[in-house]
Amino acid sequence: MLHLIALDALRRLALISLLLIVSTTSWAETKTYTITAPDGVTIAVQESGAPDGQPVILIHGLLGSHLSWEAQVRSPALQGYRLITYDLRGHGVSGMPSSPEAYTDGRRWADDLAAVIAASNAHNPVLVGWSLGAAVITNYLAAYGDGRIAGALYVGGVIELQPDQIVAHPAVYHGLSSADLRTHLDAEREFLALCFQTQPDTVTFQRLLANAALASPTMQDAVPSMTIAVAEGLGATRKPMLLLYGTQDALVHPEPSIARAKALNSNIRSIMYSQSGHAPFLEEADRFNRDLSAFVDEVTQP
Repeated sequence: MLHLIALDALRRLALISLLLIVSTTSWAETKTYTITAPDGVTIAVQESGAPDGQPVILIHGLLGSHLSWEAQVRSPALQGYRLITYDLRGHGVSGMPSSPEAYTDGRRWADDLAAVIAASNAHNPVLVGWSLGAAVITNYLAAYGDGRIAGALYVGGVIELQPDQIVAHPAVYHGLSSADLRTHLDAEREFLALCFQTQPDTVTFQRLLANAALASPTMQDAVPSMTIAVAEGLGATRKPMLLLYGTQDALVHPEPSIARAKALNSNIRSIMYSQSGHAPFLEEADRFNRDLSAFVDEVTQP
């Protein structure tokens, strides 16, 4: 009897040791570091996947963080790429400037992305921008050109902050800039719910909501006035660009956004997901991951 108890204890100890090894290995696979933007803002960067793989830089949207991309960084289908995420200024664990100009000046967001590319030594990366992240890429292209990237994929992308392209939710956006804490937090919850045609599971939604609550109030108030150099960015680039929208998007109007982008650059392609809202990379993650992989492979072929 004692022998059996001892054997069971050894088995439990072996299992615990194995779990610790797996946990340590998983942790080691994620590299985290910080960089400093030209205006002094600290930007938190994360890397996973294959260190020697094709770099893919994933840029989240308003009220998000690198955690927005968990369905990508945890996908076995994408582990052959070098997956680089970062928290936008005013989001996640990156710096949160107190000046509204730090957010309304689109060039500063572009400089952040340029700093991430340089510090990570990402050669010829593919840029992926969700919602506001797409506007960040546009400003990067306007400021730095497309010579250092292989291509760009916009997901539910903000082309311009214009009424014909952005769905009107005046109460929500007013609430996001409210100084009343209850009103502010309720608006963040409503905004997050609007991101999905198919709502995520409870744990994921709660995590993303807590993530939204971390975002700078100053940023939330200022970002609707962010400058986007769309003609100099989208209009001037000659690298492959793909726009991907959910037909049920409740935050960005897909058709006018695509039309505006293609009017600026006739080489831009587009895909629509009929079952998705504003977040196809979460709502139809497997399909999105396949399309992302195909796009990356296409634009990086020798």
